[in-house]
Amino acid sequence: MQARIPNPAISTPGALKALLALSDSAKHAGVPATTLELVHMRASQINQCGVCVDLGARAMQRAGEPIERIVGVAAWRETPGFDDAERAALALAEAVTRIDDRSDPVPDDVWDEAARHYDEAGLGALVITIAATNAWNRINASTRQVAGSITG
Repeated sequence: MQARIPNPAISTPGALKALLALSDSAKHAGVPATTLELVHMRASQINQCGVCVDLGARAMQRAGEPIERIVGVAAWRETPGFDDAERAALALAEAVTRIDDRSDPVPDDVWDEAARHYDEAGLGALVITIAATNAWNRINASTRQVAGSITG
C-alpha cells in the first residue's frame, strides 16, 4: 500500500498544530485518558483508519491496557472488561461517527446514558475527541496513509 499524497496534516501549513490542539483540548475535562483512547479507537475502526487504529493501539499498550481490552473495542457490546461509563462513551462514539445512519443521528437514549456518567465538560470532551478523531480519520483514509508509517 502506498499513500496517495504525503499526509496533508503535515504538509499543509498550520494543520498539524491545529488538529493537535483540538485533540489535546479534550484531555483537560476530567474524562479518563483511557476512555478518550477507547472512543478514538472505536471511531477509527468504524472509519477504517489504519493509521489511527495502529497509533491508538500503541498508545493503549504504552498506558498499560491489557490486550483483551484493546482488541475488544471492536466488539465492546459482547466483550467483558468495559465499565458502564466506558460503554456509554463507546455508544456515543459510534452514534457521532455514524451520524448519517439514522434519522436521529445521536438518539436521546445514547446521549442520556452518556450524561449519566459524564458532566457537561466531560460530554464536551467526548464530543470533541470523537470529532477530532473523525477529522484525523478522514484525512488519513482519504489519502490512504499507511499504518505503521507514522510513529507515535
